[in-house]
Amino acid sequence: MKRSFDRGFNFFADSLVAFSRHSGRKTWLLFLLVFSFSLVLLFPFPGYPQRQLTDVQGHWGQACIQQLAEQKIISGYPDRRFRPDQPVTRAEFAAILNKAFPDRASIRSGGTFADVPANFWGRAAIRTAYERGFLAGYPDRRFRPDQNIPRVQALVAIASGLKYAPTQPAETTLSASFTDAAAIPNYARTPIAAAAEKGLIVSYPNPRQLHPNRAATRGEIAAFVCQTLDLAGVPSQYVVRTSPATARSELRGVWLTNVDSDVLFSEQKLTSAIARLKQLNFNTLYPTAWNWGYTLYPSQVMEREIGVALDPEPGLQGRDLLQETVERGHDSGMAVIPWFEFGFMAPADSALAKRHPEWLTQRRNGETVWVEGGVHDRVWLNPLRPDVQTFITALAVEVVSRYDIDGIQFDDHFGYPSDFGYDEFTVALYQKEHNGQSPPAAAKDPEWVRWRAGKITEFMKQLFAAIKAEKRNAIVSLSPNPQEFSLTSYLLDWQTWERLGLIEELIVQVYRNDLDRFTQELAHSSLQQAKTHIPTAVGILSGLKGRYVPLEQIERQVQVARDRDFAGVSFFFYESLWNYATESPPQRQAAFKSLFPRVAKRPNVYDGWKPSTS
Repeated sequence: MKRSFDRGFNFFADSLVAFSRHSGRKTWLLFLLVFSFSLVLLFPFPGYPQRQLTDVQGHWGQACIQQLAEQKIISGYPDRRFRPDQPVTRAEFAAILNKAFPDRASIRSGGTFADVPANFWGRAAIRTAYERGFLAGYPDRRFRPDQNIPRVQALVAIASGLKYAPTQPAETTLSASFTDAAAIPNYARTPIAAAAEKGLIVSYPNPRQLHPNRAATRGEIAAFVCQTLDLAGVPSQYVVRTSPATARSELRGVWLTNVDSDVLFSEQKLTSAIARLKQLNFNTLYPTAWNWGYTLYPSQVMEREIGVALDPEPGLQGRDLLQETVERGHDSGMAVIPWFEFGFMAPADSALAKRHPEWLTQRRNGETVWVEGGVHDRVWLNPLRPDVQTFITALAVEVVSRYDIDGIQFDDHFGYPSDFGYDEFTVALYQKEHNGQSPPAAAKDPEWVRWRAGKITEFMKQLFAAIKAEKRNAIVSLSPNPQEFSLTSYLLDWQTWERLGLIEELIVQVYRNDLDRFTQELAHSSLQQAKTHIPTAVGILSGLKGRYVPLEQIERQVQVARDRDFAGVSFFFYESLWNYATESPPQRQAAFKSLFPRVAKRPNVYDGWKPSTS
């Protein structure tokens, strides 16, 4: 800090000397005042503690200001005044945010703006606040650093930077809390509701009046920071209070894929899709991050393995699809959990399969190709091989470490078809552990199934630990088939994974047209046990390109899931929500709006989720 302070001080000192040679006395004094104000925000003066400030005694925020001054988050001027009723500029607010939350990690790069020159005193503070997700520029790519920041912008910045989301419908909270709720801009309504729920908003003298578009004062900014840091000092009668949420949480998810769907191939389409899902009160996005032998984000791991960092489809070039989804999803108050759609599967003609034929497992007759859906030739990477395990782990850790995601999801492709496993590596490993005996010829021999499934479980333990070492609160989600089919057909024993604590969110794909069979699947002991430990939801098929699913079926299945007290539902997949149907898109969208009439908080084991006792 001392080194950067010296550079900043020398620059300003030189500027003052040069300025004084060409300016009159009044202009000189004005420049000195601006300089002093800027400097005190960035570098508190240890010689002027709060007890010496002369203009805060009797002010409603005195005790709060005292604490922030002691912690050197904000301080007074050299003349021993704090000026609590003076407005704060956007640049000054950026400097305060960085002091108040010094340990926040950067979630994006950038932060340079056309109207923030290299020699501007707050350039570094603005860049840091941007990279940490607190502040952003205007649509014209300008920051307007000298503009006084409105109260609404300051509160939105704090709520957005700290990833606060409301647990109750935003409109309900706002209308119940503020007499001037109509004056809150549309972009700010959700984060302001979240800030109100968290108790961050302070309004003197009347907490029922937000005054959203009025310039925030130094005293008000101090109060917001005190409330956020849970410091005492703000009189409770000026803190906005909301009623505790009474509605149950509910997962409302949708998978976003590039199979039979073009939603991911255009930034505009993706943005519009997320906006529409927000309007319909969805709260979770599962965008595919790995399929067709490629990643849908620029991957250093894939660049190293096959020399291609990104899926070469034209609509994906020059973009970071995952970053776009994270930013737009979080801006809409939605969780973003990238989905490893292909798991250990890859196209037979993919560069990965050709580069690493030794990675492939095979049938007893030596075949490596598996025909998916009777159309697509696939191969399966052998999850028992250490080099394959290293590759998949590297991909998962890359996603978790590089993106501000809420979790990561695997599905039924995180095993492999049970008629595979007769490759040389697996056979040798089995023989080593069975006194030279070869694997059973029957692919679904129970012991042979359990042995292979157990090896995949051992790998999942390692993968879970690697993910948690990188980001402790990243949810490990799984969306498999029902347990019996998952184990016997794909060697994926998710019930054991759940018992071992390797799954923190479960969405079982129950793609059944028959309602009785759908209901029977939900009654299985594996699901009933899981939902007492972790948020357990139901995957519902909303349609395929050649398989229409009527609205009535979707509505009845959602109701069955609710009646049986599951944590929510997720739909496969976005395009079929309203495009692959006989009903019109407006009809389908109206139906989903009826299913989800109000905002609901998504269940999260790291955010107070508890199993229902009903």
